[in-house]
Amino acid sequence: MATIYYLPGRGGRLLAGLGKAIHDLGFDITGREIVGTFGELVFSEQVATVVQDLRTHFWDESARVVANSFGAYLFLHAQSGLSAFPGSVLLLSPIVGGFYDDSLGTGFVPPLPDKLFQLALNGSMPTPRWCEMHVGDQDWQCNPEKVCALGALIGVSVSVVPDTGHSLGQRYVAEVLDRWLQAH
Repeated sequence: MATIYYLPGRGGRLLAGLGKAIHDLGFDITGREIVGTFGELVFSEQVATVVQDLRTHFWDESARVVANSFGAYLFLHAQSGLSAFPGSVLLLSPIVGGFYDDSLGTGFVPPLPDKLFQLALNGSMPTPRWCEMHVGDQDWQCNPEKVCALGALIGVSVSVVPDTGHSLGQRYVAEVLDRWLQAH
């Protein structure tokens, strides 16, 4: 049985939600939940752990990574310190940096909020061999304009899902996942 490296968002579980759906399709799931001991690590330690996981167990063309929300942010930061990931990557509702939404009066500033764009603008952000990103057009946590801008800078396909927020919807994700798993 093939194994997928999964990085859920904050508070997400490997075998709940999307991870359970992947498992139910017949795949083994491994990865990191951003809770408990791993969730208590400082950001640089979390990134270093993901780098080690990828290098040790998932550094080949058949490797598959699925990451959601802050899990995608961790993956992108791990990727930034490596050569281009040789496998396939699916990023759903990826956090790509900090933002502020005047209309909502809310914002989010993750650790190193400008690093990914600085690397991309300098042409030094490694791009996985095969990667796609999906973001909701009304996602206040993952500004779709910023996701599209990063995708354009690093050559990654971005799909903006109409009439959705941070949750892309079970049906949409199931269709994307089914297609992605069959193709990779």
